[in-house]
Parts: sequence; C-alpha cells; structure tokens
Amino acid sequence: MDIKDKTIRWGIIGCGNVTEIKSSPAYQKIEGFTIGAVMRRDEEKAADYAKRHGIAKYYTDADALINDPEIDAVYIATPPDVHKYYGLKVAEAGKPCCIEKPLAPNYKDCVTITEAFASKNIPLFVAYYRRTLPRFEQIREWINTNKIGTIRHLHWHLSKPTSAQDLSGDYNWRTDSKIATGGYFDDLASHGLDLFVHYFGTITNVSGISLNQQGLYTAKDAATACWLHESGITGSGCWNFGTLEREDKVEIFGSEGKIVFSVFENEPILLTTTEGTTAHEIAHPENIQLYHVQQMRDHLLGHSQHPSTGTTATHTNWVMDQIIGNEI
Repeated sequence: MDIKDKTIRWGIIGCGNVTEIKSSPAYQKIEGFTIGAVMRRDEEKAADYAKRHGIAKYYTDADALINDPEIDAVYIATPPDVHKYYGLKVAEAGKPCCIEKPLAPNYKDCVTITEAFASKNIPLFVAYYRRTLPRFEQIREWINTNKIGTIRHLHWHLSKPTSAQDLSGDYNWRTDSKIATGGYFDDLASHGLDLFVHYFGTITNVSGISLNQQGLYTAKDAATACWLHESGITGSGCWNFGTLEREDKVEIFGSEGKIVFSVFENEPILLTTTEGTTAHEIAHPENIQLYHVQQMRDHLLGHSQHPSTGTTATHTNWVMDQIIGNEI
C-alpha cells in the first residue's frame, strides 16, 4: 500500500476513555490523518462515539473494521489481553498499526506481535507517547548535552492510595492478574521504564521483588527493582499502590547536577547544576498523544523514525517481566 500521497484513514478498535481526549482527537488534528471508522462491541456506545467525534462509520465486529478496504491503518485501544489477538489480525491484513501500551501482558506475546509485523515489513507503533512529548524531550536534551555531567544513577518512586474501587471489590481489568499480572505496575510503571530506556539505552540486567500486600485483588500491588543500562548507568525503582499519599518522583543523578521530575504529574522540572536550581514549566498538549501521532505520520512518509515501535516496547515488557517474575 502506497500511503505517502494520500490521507491515511485510521480505524480504532476499542473506543473507551483513553481515546476520548488523550488520543482520538489527535488523529483528526494531524494533517494527512483521519479516522474512518471505530469499533466497539456495544453498538449503542459505538454509534454514540462515532456521532460525537464526527466519524462516518462504526462497527461491532473488529474483523469487519480491519478488513474494510477504506481503512488504511488500525489503532488498537483495548485492554492488553487482546492486543495479540487483534494485532495478528491487523498484521495479516497488511496494515500499519498502533497498539496501546503495554504492547501485551507479557514479553512472549510482544515478541509474537512484533515478529508478525516485521515479517511483512509493516510499521508497528506502540503508544508510549512520553518519548515524543516536549516536556520529556527537554530532559533528554539536558542528558545528551551533559547538562548535569556524566549520569550515574536514576531512581523512581511511584505510589498511590488504595482507590475506592479497589476497596469495593468491584471488577477492574487493571487489577485482574489474567490481564495484568502486575496490576497498576503494568499500566503505570511501563511508562517510566520505557522512558528510561529511551534516555539511557537498553537495560541489560534487572532484578526485582513483587507481591500482593493488600489482598484486595488478584494482581500484584507492590514492587521494587534495580537494573543496569548498557551505558553503565544504574537504576532503581519502587512502586506501591496502597499508601497514604500519592507520590511520583524521578531523580537523575549526574556528576555535576541532578534532574527531578514527575512521570505523570505536570509539575515543574527541577534542574540542579553548579549554578543552582531552576524550575522549568513545560505544559502538555490538550491531546497528550498529539506528538506521538504526528511522528507516526512523519514515519509513514519516510521523513523520520518513530521512537516507539514494537521492538522498543517489547524490550520494555522484558524488563517488566523480570521485575514481576513472569516466565520469560
């Protein structure tokens, strides 16, 4: 399919909350992209979504959307347990694809998905959009220009209180071990770990401890880890989802300074050098996947390489499986 001289018509499988503001509008704002159809099993909700977002077609059958000749590429925005199922169908149809993060619940499934697209030389993107956001790219520039000297170590602490939903016992796929062994770790920690690989390169060695401390659901709710990047930089992290207060703090330690920031909160980035500490405000766009989507368009046009692919996302899952203890 030659897509360089045409508007690329995307189909979305799974039009839930993540697509309302974070992603779907970006596909309609970027020149050369449009959304041609959406799919949701509930027909009433699919029709409502299509109407509200000005999308011409909707389906309740994913196969119909994937094989629609008027759909050029597919965005899979479902829970991760069906990413492999739908991803392999899109690869078989020969269409470029973007899959929400994490790419799959485990490393093995990620390898299967990535190899399916690679075997046909079809682009596969993964929605680790922090790799493209100006806020995080500014930090990467400071790192690459030795703003804080030689990087020695990084540490991330992420914790949050037990939610009302967790306490109620109501079903939540994010804490179902059949979908996400690590629970909120899979959903949230994946963003930061992927970002650290973007900054410092492949992780070659990692070990971790994970468990369920609260007994509220089947997935794990606490983890700690340490790791080594191929660059020689060490890293450590702790994630707990049953604490009194929410905290999200990354510290990057260099030989001549430190960078402190949040992965999820839009707080000022603190840059400390020999000249003192400065705070930098870098706001996110209204649709947080905007730059991610723009760079997919640039990639498909042959202008640049997108930073988040099946290959990079598969490595992130390898790191996560090592920490959580999934079989590799």
